[in-house]
Amino acid sequence: MDESRDFVQWLGQDMSVKILMCLNDPSDLVRTSAVSRSWRDFVVANGLCKKLCLNMFPEASSFASVVETTDLVEPMGTGRGDSVEWACLEREHRVYASLNRDLITSARENCISDAICASSTDNYPVESIKNTLEPSDRIGHRASYWSSKGASDPSAPETLIYKLASQLCLITEFHVHPFQAYFQFGFPIYSPKAVRLHLGYSITPLESDSEEKDEFVDAKDLYDNKFVWTYSSPEFPMAQENFLQKFELPEPVLCIGGILKVELLGRMQTQDMDGLYYICINHVQVIGRPLSPAFDVEMIDERGKCILKYNPVMACSAPTVEISAESSSRFNRFSDSIRSWEQLILNTFRGAGPVMIDDYDSDYEYLN
Repeated sequence: MDESRDFVQWLGQDMSVKILMCLNDPSDLVRTSAVSRSWRDFVVANGLCKKLCLNMFPEASSFASVVETTDLVEPMGTGRGDSVEWACLEREHRVYASLNRDLITSARENCISDAICASSTDNYPVESIKNTLEPSDRIGHRASYWSSKGASDPSAPETLIYKLASQLCLITEFHVHPFQAYFQFGFPIYSPKAVRLHLGYSITPLESDSEEKDEFVDAKDLYDNKFVWTYSSPEFPMAQENFLQKFELPEPVLCIGGILKVELLGRMQTQDMDGLYYICINHVQVIGRPLSPAFDVEMIDERGKCILKYNPVMACSAPTVEISAESSSRFNRFSDSIRSWEQLILNTFRGAGPVMIDDYDSDYEYLN
């Protein structure tokens, strides 16, 4: 070739999209959009941040649309074709770039924020599901655990329903600790035979805390009317042993709606005084990455379609993390070498000259 060309323009749209979609780190895609104005326009116009999010987290296909909640009016166009259409593409780029960043950088932690209800409770409120929020099997001088009602059928299941810390959580594993009755003869462990996790959302607003009511709300009355489960894990066998047992999901799952159900399948232990089978749980954890309060969802139909809401003001007001000298040095080295990186790519295609870097725009905020 006699003249210098941008390899994105040289290869054409289809091939360039295929190459850029080979990036498996959202930060790399944002860095690509920061190389030049033409590269950024290419990333935005082809919705690459959204496509990458759907590749990594298929559950994101439930997002029917995205909004920035601080937008009072649609931003003016930039002169690139249809101004309204371009404004929508710009908004999707910003929202999905921020979403991708949060999904891979948020700290892993226990995502359960509260207990909603259980399918049965033997002695409410002393043996309430609320007790499973505490890791200890004793609070003061009192045992802390949830207990099902007794059943003559050892295959009778039970369920525990919880609220997550965020409407959007990337779940990777869950932990269940069966309860050992240290106050009964023989120290029996009331473990289920297996467990399974379900993730979903509430169709209607949740009622106030059931512990404020005179009687316990039976979760069986809530299944069909209040909750929709969009994901179910495989069954995991449990050991009849007194320790926190950990179960890793086959793939990380994006929970949209912030509700989870732990299904307890089968019973192992009878109680001497009545000969009935019980399940007793000391503690439950669900490990993942809860997204920042800048993100929210609004369910719009019973098929699980929803609106993804993003508030950039809340994102900017989040506590900042002090960058170490070593991290700062690495970033500076990256900034110094980006032109060399670009030149290497261009040289690969024989004769492609350097692309002028004319705009390191606001996308760089996603790299910090």
